[in-house]
Amino acid sequence: MTIKDIFETMDYGPAPEASGDALAWIVDQGGKFGHFIDGAFTAPGAGFDSKNPATGEVLATLSQASQGDIDAAVSAARKAQPAWEKLEGKGRARYLYALARLLQKHARLLAVLETLDNGKPIRESRDIDIPLAQRHFYYHAGMAQLMEAELPEAQALGVCGQIIPWNFPLLMLAWKVAPALAMGNTVVLKPAEWTSLTALCFADICRQAGLPRGVVNIVTGDGAVGEMIVNSEVDKIAFTGSTEVGRKIREATAGSGKSLTLELGGKSPYIVFEDADIDSAVEGLVDAIWFNQGQVCCAGSRLLVQEGIAEAFHAKLRARMDKLRIGNPLDKCIDVGAIVDPEQRNRVAALVDAHGGEGEVYTAKCDLPDGCFYPPTLVSGLSPASALMQDEIFGPVLVSSTFRTPSEAIMLANNTRYGLAASVWSENINVALDIAPKLVAGVVWVNGTNMFDAAAGFGGVRESGFGREGGWEGLAAYTKPKGKGKALKPVAEFPGDNAEPQPVDRTAKLYIGGKQARPDGGYARNIFDKSGKLIGQAPIANRKDVRNAVEAARAAKGWSGATAHNRAQVLYYIGENLSARGDEFAAQINRLTGGKTGAAEVEAAVDRLFTYAAWADKFDGQVRSVPMRGVALAMREACGVIGALCPDELPLLGLISVMAPAIAMGNRVVLVASGPFPLVATDFYQVLETSDVPGGVVNILTGSHAELASTLATHMDVEAVWSFSSTDLSEVVEKGGAGNLKRTWVNHGIARDWMGEAGEGRTFLDQATEVKTVWVPYGA
Repeated sequence: MTIKDIFETMDYGPAPEASGDALAWIVDQGGKFGHFIDGAFTAPGAGFDSKNPATGEVLATLSQASQGDIDAAVSAARKAQPAWEKLEGKGRARYLYALARLLQKHARLLAVLETLDNGKPIRESRDIDIPLAQRHFYYHAGMAQLMEAELPEAQALGVCGQIIPWNFPLLMLAWKVAPALAMGNTVVLKPAEWTSLTALCFADICRQAGLPRGVVNIVTGDGAVGEMIVNSEVDKIAFTGSTEVGRKIREATAGSGKSLTLELGGKSPYIVFEDADIDSAVEGLVDAIWFNQGQVCCAGSRLLVQEGIAEAFHAKLRARMDKLRIGNPLDKCIDVGAIVDPEQRNRVAALVDAHGGEGEVYTAKCDLPDGCFYPPTLVSGLSPASALMQDEIFGPVLVSSTFRTPSEAIMLANNTRYGLAASVWSENINVALDIAPKLVAGVVWVNGTNMFDAAAGFGGVRESGFGREGGWEGLAAYTKPKGKGKALKPVAEFPGDNAEPQPVDRTAKLYIGGKQARPDGGYARNIFDKSGKLIGQAPIANRKDVRNAVEAARAAKGWSGATAHNRAQVLYYIGENLSARGDEFAAQINRLTGGKTGAAEVEAAVDRLFTYAAWADKFDGQVRSVPMRGVALAMREACGVIGALCPDELPLLGLISVMAPAIAMGNRVVLVASGPFPLVATDFYQVLETSDVPGGVVNILTGSHAELASTLATHMDVEAVWSFSSTDLSEVVEKGGAGNLKRTWVNHGIARDWMGEAGEGRTFLDQATEVKTVWVPYGA
């Protein structure tokens, strides 16, 4: 193409970015890479080739890590961690600042290396990936500087195993490494097999920054290496990747005590209302689905457009698709680059080819180079149940459907097992801000898409995983409370002799849907006092009772929509009614437990109800300072239905300590009361019945924690499970929760001081809420 041709056609001329310096860096390293362990590169070993997906050319040869390599990396990280944490936040901040500055200094090298290795357009690497990676290190350098002042009760977890994907290699490294180092942890990181070069370049930058040996360790290899890290002696696993692998990691780490965060797949809705700026929405959609060839977990891959504008919108979209430029990723005029590997390209093609002919397939009328490329594709007219509407394709394929009303849009948008991100387009801000809170997603963009920043938490719900990366909430995944807890001691019930009949029948019932209900199995067990005298019978709940309780809780969804002020009033009312019957409950507690602390427990329970009533309208979100004209709102939302195994040792205080924060934040709960002392909970029903608690908000079962734990954990309509049983059921709960990747909070065999500060506070409120980040741009 000549200059004259460019002026006559107004087409973009070629503007290739030079790759010589990046290729020279590879050559300078010998073209073969070992692992980065304990501050130095190991000798290259047997391994695999890293190829340029746009050309198929071999860039370098990488080493496949062995178990010995993993052990050496973990050992180096373990040895380095105490000194790194002892350096304190201000000392660690200096290193993080140095890393951020070096990332800026070598920005062009890293951008070209990323594009060569990954296949994404150089404009994206240069203008998005690398600057955001720098931003994360700068931001978390500030977090390290402030740690002692703002997080005085937090300490590092220890050694973090981190496994990142191939779609944003350096950026995902920054998301993981920066907060871990800021909080005093050391890391063993495995980059994706297909895209390891920028991680190895980062290792070289760590040496330039003078980072202490062993603080950052990088090992390369395939999925088997990731599995070795998961099973190694680390304190935390942070994983970004597919939902399928995330589920396996949850099962593998269950009961191990390892902290876990998962950022998994998505099928994000892109909702366009008839009053939207159509041209802007079309351009936004290009960024939402064809950015990085659609290889983005939060890609707006599911278009939902209002019927009145659907025909016009699709016409404009098809015209825009035809103008997309596909080709050499190093060319700065290219919009869509290469798919990362032929294996991934073939997977995308197979999913589209197997869709069964439903709907209309439109392929962009643009030149397609030879090699690992796939054309921008639109499949419209699909039913909500279509496989292409439900399954993550992870390629440049957009699927489309229509809706008529806002309520239908919400229903279709939430009709997925994922919950990572969503986009809402409307010129009516009332419509947009009405829809955003109703979408089941961790991130919602209003009149925009793919906005990210280190200050704004990113992460999902449902099968998109749990945990947040970025912001204050992201630090929780890399810290734990200071101090070491005591080992949990099982609490046993008192034995006794059968003594039927009783003068007054004391056979209690379950509490489901605001009513007392007989257990499905019809069985009850005797409860004796310390002297062996029969006090009464407690019902034995089974899986059908759990089912009924969960159904009642889901039916009470209006509680989440109630104002925080109203929820506070109900909690105050419960506290008042409990206080009025304090002597009665104290006597019952003393008789059941054989102790003399009943009055103190009742007083603490009343105080706890008042505490969470006070918190109900005060534990709120924040407006995050992000580099754009707009706001990023970190909104606190209820998890939904929470199942909980209550503490055994304090039958009233333990139940209320779990119930109160959960319902204060708008959740509905299914509580399994103290195993050995359940009759305090059955007496508590009467307090709930006289305190204006809507039916289904609180449901209480009695029975064996060990038998009911698995049923609660595997229930697909439960969003979170907490276990504080004196029987350590952590593994059962965490493994069972892998089914729908629900959040779990378990004791891992460590006791909690329920009468003290550890029995209440922000930790409970954090666990009772999800943070949804809503991005709202404004102005010109």
